[in-house]
Amino acid sequence: MSLTLHYHPLSSFCHKVLIGLYELGLAFDKQLVDLGNPSERAAFAALWPMAKFPVLHDHAAQRVVPESTIILEYLDQRSSGTPRLIASDPTRALECRLRDRLYDLHIHLPMQKIVGDIRRPDGQHDPLGVAQARAQIQAAYAIADAQLRDTTWAAGDAFSMADCAAAPALFYANKVVPFAAHPHITAYFARLSARPSYARVLEEAQPYMAMFPA
Repeated sequence: MSLTLHYHPLSSFCHKVLIGLYELGLAFDKQLVDLGNPSERAAFAALWPMAKFPVLHDHAAQRVVPESTIILEYLDQRSSGTPRLIASDPTRALECRLRDRLYDLHIHLPMQKIVGDIRRPDGQHDPLGVAQARAQIQAAYAIADAQLRDTTWAAGDAFSMADCAAAPALFYANKVVPFAAHPHITAYFARLSARPSYARVLEEAQPYMAMFPA
C-alpha cells in the first residue's frame, strides 16, 4: 500500500483526514501510534519531529506529509476525477479554504485549549484562557450559523475539505461549548453525522471515546 496514515482513533484532526480519505475512496493503511509508548513515539518523531497527529507517509513518492489541511490538499491532488475535496474554480476553492480555517482555528483549537485545561493538575488551571477560548468558539459559531443558513454543506452545495474540518471540530466543541442555540449548525451537524464517511469515523472511534475527558 502506497499510503500510510499515522494516527490515533480519538484524535480530532485525524478524524478530519479520515473523512477525506473515505470520501475520496483512496486505499491506505492505518498505523495507530501510542504516544505513551517510548519506541512508538520515537519512530513517529523520526517521521515528523513535531510528533503531532496526523501524518501521512506516501511510500511511493517517498514523502512525509504532516498537518491535516495539507494532507487533504495533497490527497485531493492525487485523486483522479470525482469526488473532489476542493473545487477547481479558484473562487470556490478560496472560500473552501477560508471555512476550513474557521473551523480549525476558531473552533477546533480553542476546544482543545478547554479540554487541555480539564486535564491539568489542580492549581495549574487557566480560567482566563478557558474563558477566552469559550468566547472565541461562540463568535465562530455565530459566523458558521450565518454561513449555513442557505447552504447544505460548509462551503456550498458540495461536500468539501471544509466539511472534513467542521465535523470533528463541532463534535468535540459541542461537548464543552454546546451549539444547540444555533439552529443552522444543529441541522448541519445532523447532516454531517449521517454522512457515511463521518459515520464510519465515529464508529471506529467509539471504543476510545471513554478516554475523552469532557
